[in-house]
Amino acid sequence: GINAEYGTAETLHTNVEPNSLVMVRIERCFFCSAPIYPGHGIVFVRNDAKVFRFCRSKCHKNYKMRRNPRKVRWTKAFRRTAGKELVVDSTFEFEKRRNRPVKYDRDLMRTTIAAMKRIEEIKQRRQADYHALRMRSKKQIELRQARAEIDRDIDLVVAPAARKTLGVVVKPPKAKVKALARKEKHQAGVLARREARAASAGGNMAADDDASE
Repeated sequence: GINAEYGTAETLHTNVEPNSLVMVRIERCFFCSAPIYPGHGIVFVRNDAKVFRFCRSKCHKNYKMRRNPRKVRWTKAFRRTAGKELVVDSTFEFEKRRNRPVKYDRDLMRTTIAAMKRIEEIKQRRQADYHALRMRSKKQIELRQARAEIDRDIDLVVAPAARKTLGVVVKPPKAKVKALARKEKHQAGVLARREARAASAGGNMAADDDASE
């Protein structure tokens, strides 16, 4: 596409002749949505004449294995589905393909290229803001995990004897308390079953002695 009416936000300038400028379209990979520059990638045409473009053989093989891009973690589709990247924004409307023939106009070309650069700057800034907003709660999660790790491995920091002399009371983690409770319950059940077996064995021996007498 050569201008915004064609809907492409990326173009490549190639100087074929000294006084000529050729504008070519940068395609998107069907599987991972990576950019495909002219002369690169793989083109697959299905029997119904639908064209699929892939940036590399890795994406082509995953497509032939019938894998869903939304379930493969390294694709753009997965990141958008998981909420890791900006999905809804007005700047994405300019990237839609619109196959309308437009008469060449130098002023329109210049204005379109300037608008494309400005739109790309706005999109990058909004994506950075979205990432900062998404990472806001990450520090709290990391702090919570660090505290849990310290509670779990406090013996590596302060020895039990030193804790007693200093009077430091450290509450064990809830998971550890539950595990100890389950272990004690299991041991109590094992002892109860052993006592029941011993009692039944003693009763059987007494019955055998009475029968022999």
